[in-house]
Amino acid sequence: MTWRAAALLGAGAVTLPWWPRPWLGLVIVTGSVALLALIDLALAAPLSALELRRDGDRTSWFGTAATVTLRLRNGSGRRLRAEVRDAWTPSAGAAPADSAGTDSADRAGTDPAVRAGTAASPAGTVGGGPIWRVRLAPGATAALPAALSPTRRGDRRAVEVTVRSAGPLGLAFRQRRRRPATPQWTLRVLPRFDSRRLLPEKLARLRVIDGMRATRGRGQGTEFDNLREYVVGDDVRSIDWRASARRSDVLVRTWRPERDRRVVFVLDTGRTSAVRVGDQPRLDVAVDAALLLATLAHRAGDRFDLLAVDTKVRARIWGASRQTLLPRLVAELAALQPALVETDHELMVGEVLRRETRRSLVVLCTALEPAALGDGLLPVLPRLVARHQVVVAAVGDPAVPAVANGPVRDVADVYLAASAAQTRAERDRVGGALRRHGVPVLDAAAPSFAGRLADLYLQLKLLGRL
Repeated sequence: MTWRAAALLGAGAVTLPWWPRPWLGLVIVTGSVALLALIDLALAAPLSALELRRDGDRTSWFGTAATVTLRLRNGSGRRLRAEVRDAWTPSAGAAPADSAGTDSADRAGTDPAVRAGTAASPAGTVGGGPIWRVRLAPGATAALPAALSPTRRGDRRAVEVTVRSAGPLGLAFRQRRRRPATPQWTLRVLPRFDSRRLLPEKLARLRVIDGMRATRGRGQGTEFDNLREYVVGDDVRSIDWRASARRSDVLVRTWRPERDRRVVFVLDTGRTSAVRVGDQPRLDVAVDAALLLATLAHRAGDRFDLLAVDTKVRARIWGASRQTLLPRLVAELAALQPALVETDHELMVGEVLRRETRRSLVVLCTALEPAALGDGLLPVLPRLVARHQVVVAAVGDPAVPAVANGPVRDVADVYLAASAAQTRAERDRVGGALRRHGVPVLDAAAPSFAGRLADLYLQLKLLGRL
């Protein structure tokens, strides 16, 4: 029963003092309200004839809105007066869109007199799902669009639809939870790729390094490019004596950075990847950097592979063609989430060594924490360094240097500054231990992490160390 039935019962209770026999009046008032509620319930549209289906977006980039429409068809012979709650997971950010209404395509053949009073209007949002008030003629269909603004990447699922059908008097209702006839609707929120804005600059540097610009800038490398005349300042070790003898002139060899090299990006998805830096998890920053580095390697003609590992391999993209690399990366990384476990570095290193036999650039995206690396990565690192060029990249928290170098006003600030200084010292100590193994270490704050990792890749390419 609804609040209207309670209000009607309360109004009848006010008249009881004027009844000759109040108890008889109570029975009559209660019975009358109950009878009206039963009649109203009998006249409510049955929910068994209700047809539900969804259509709309299946994928969306993180930070952009998506629209998924719930279509509600009244298959009964009675007018439907209902409230409809379209429930989604809270992180989907579902809210009523502005374009609700009846579906003109589905009711094109319905008589105008029957269509009168058919409407749908939003009534708010409760518990992660928009609520609609629907007035639907027999045989008509209402389109209830939900605007989704996800707060996390990954798969955001529609839970169920709750329909509350009321009678014409609004005294009683029948309610049922239903799932649409379409399969479980899932919106895949693709990872944010904010670092794409850096691509023009990085590609321009790559063209200079690769000798593709008109200036034909040369980099150090091991792949022969061509011959040119010797000029003062050239390295005499690059003189090609045989070619010089044939030309009766001094010619030097020029080199270009290698192409068709291998880049293996290893994502640590253990507990340290769940730490929030700024407004996003550390893993999301690493995913953004992986997309930028993959795009850059693709343009440079290098092969890009990816592993995501904690206590088991969570994602594996190996040997993808240049046409399918980025779509596969985006699809796989969208659903990747941190696991609150300690990373198995033995598994991580073993997986790389087992899958990659040629010398490659291996980028380990992890955290510079003594507890995570001291007992885990450092003991197995020499095996990896012996066969590959290894880089350790760590996402730093910009709040740490801000607190360490910030003003000290009271005792609490002193403790915060001391804690931040200790954190920096531990990271420096771990970074020093890695460098002693011949491993370059990138420790950059989240806003500049992707760009600096791309710069390090270009620098290694320039030096011919890939």
